[in-house]
Amino acid sequence: MHQVTAPFAPALALPVLDEALARRLSERLAVVEELLAGHCRARTAYVSQAASHLMAAGGKRFRPLLVLLAAETGPHPERDEVLTAACVVELTHVASLYHDDVMDEADLRRGADTANARWDNNTAILTGDFLFGRSSELTADLGPEAVRIQARTFTRLVEGQILETVAPEPGEDALAHYLEVVAGKTGSLIATSARYGAMFAGAPAAVVEALTRYGEIVGSAFQLSDDILDIASDSVESGKTPGTDLREGVPTLPVLMAQASTDPEDARLLELLAADLTDDELHAEALGLLRKHPAMDEARAYVVARAEEAKALLGALEPGPVRTALEAFADIVATRSA
Repeated sequence: MHQVTAPFAPALALPVLDEALARRLSERLAVVEELLAGHCRARTAYVSQAASHLMAAGGKRFRPLLVLLAAETGPHPERDEVLTAACVVELTHVASLYHDDVMDEADLRRGADTANARWDNNTAILTGDFLFGRSSELTADLGPEAVRIQARTFTRLVEGQILETVAPEPGEDALAHYLEVVAGKTGSLIATSARYGAMFAGAPAAVVEALTRYGEIVGSAFQLSDDILDIASDSVESGKTPGTDLREGVPTLPVLMAQASTDPEDARLLELLAADLTDDELHAEALGLLRKHPAMDEARAYVVARAEEAKALLGALEPGPVRTALEAFADIVATRSA
């Protein structure tokens, strides 16, 4: 059994109001943090440094925390397999970030230089592969069922990344295409996080299934609420530049919903959304029109409905602090886009 030796209790990225539960999760997350540092070490200093780069930069550790929280629905949340599964999902997530940053030609991630900026694209891609390999090694220790789940998750994640780079097929609905991207890139791994936690803690099959579906829905909804905030948020409040995705031509939920409009009064907005918005004046005009468009409320309503759908699945869980925390997270997803 792993013992807590990490010198700190990480802040929790999920709303856990029960003090005893929050303390247990913080202690176990500290163990996971220590284990992750070990899994990033390689035979050479160069690879170790590259593999530790993004992990050491921090992050919310939302996925491993969800593993630990979901494990509380079973009789054995303290099992080593739960901690291993928490490492599997975070290593997979961080590995995907290395590849994402190369695809996006990003310079910063979590306030630090990206691996591709600090070293080069080859190092970043291969470091991501190294971390995927580490994740696969750990998954093999969890047994064939975990390997099957991880393989399917990884396939969906990569397919989502690929689909993000291509336009919808002729005749394919653009919004449906985008929702598939989000479900693959974001929802799939969060679903597996919840599934692993419940599964390895010995939760009933009905609970494992409910939490898997909850993770997929609420994980995707969280990304969609980010889409709305990218348009609606004030830079002072959010700390981010509003309309970043809009400027870069990245299709998001409110944009796609606005583009589906057939109202003649939306002609100027549709013209702008089809244009190059790197120009500051055009970008500001498009942002202003989009903020006032009914698509914003339509997008918010969609996210709220998805959050409510996720909460309804939690009826499979016993009432208590774990269910309350998961319900609160779904509520946060719904209200943060309001």
